[in-house]
Amino acid sequence: FTVETRDVSPAHFLTKIESFSLFSEYGIRKYESKEFEVGDYKWRLIIYPYGKEKDDSHVSVYLAMAETSSLPIDWEFNANFTIFLYNQIADNYLCFRVNGVRRFNETKSNWGFSKFISTESLKNKSNGYLVDDNFVLGAEVFCNHNRQRVIENVTLLRRATYPYTRAWKIVGFSKLEDVWESEEFTIRDVNWKVMLYPNGYSSSKGRDLSVFLVCVSAGARKRIMADFRMRLKNGLNLSPINMSEKSSRWFTSANKCWGFCDFISLDTLLDLGNYFIVNDCFTIEVEISVQIVVV
Repeated sequence: FTVETRDVSPAHFLTKIESFSLFSEYGIRKYESKEFEVGDYKWRLIIYPYGKEKDDSHVSVYLAMAETSSLPIDWEFNANFTIFLYNQIADNYLCFRVNGVRRFNETKSNWGFSKFISTESLKNKSNGYLVDDNFVLGAEVFCNHNRQRVIENVTLLRRATYPYTRAWKIVGFSKLEDVWESEEFTIRDVNWKVMLYPNGYSSSKGRDLSVFLVCVSAGARKRIMADFRMRLKNGLNLSPINMSEKSSRWFTSANKCWGFCDFISLDTLLDLGNYFIVNDCFTIEVEISVQIVVV
């Protein structure tokens, strides 16, 4: 491959990643960008902040096909591409251009650079690639005709001292309809709500209480990664009981809702000796820590 510098920005895709150091703090070793379209094909960048081989000495960056399941059987084509790293001091781009073309097919759907840049060079402030813990990558792909460039912004949020916690006391459990929804609430400029199925959802219907966290803000132009935990609190104000393990999920337009179909069995919930329901009331609590917002 060839390495050179140029002033013109990438034609097809740019991604700005804020708070790069938080990848390490959160233990996130792989990030996949949003899709962009070039030559009637969909692509994305795959970034390994601390190396694909997990040696922590280099950042690895790859160009990958997206949504290959929609392509014909035995699909195959050639493409030439360049991956860019923005120098925020010199206001130009370090370009990593493959020599010749690369063959993309079902067996090999991504190509790139395992040693894109050393972490030492990246973190050297005088080089200008990582400024205020932010860095910018880009891509150009030449395969048939080109489409409009897609730009995304990746924000890694510093971990709050305490996760956001919200609780609801639900009155009249025996009179609830098929589904109960909380009011919307906002954390880090992201809107959420809780959905509860008193008599269970899907395969758990008639057997368990089902509880889900819904990211109202998630959509085609916004993805959110968050840790969350659901709790059912003891009705006599004893210590809350965790009914599930802590989960870390991406909330997207295709998956706006995550949770637990079998949160607690109805037999256990309705057992008066467990004191989850007192005077036909119970309290559900959610704890959320937003980690990444991509727009």
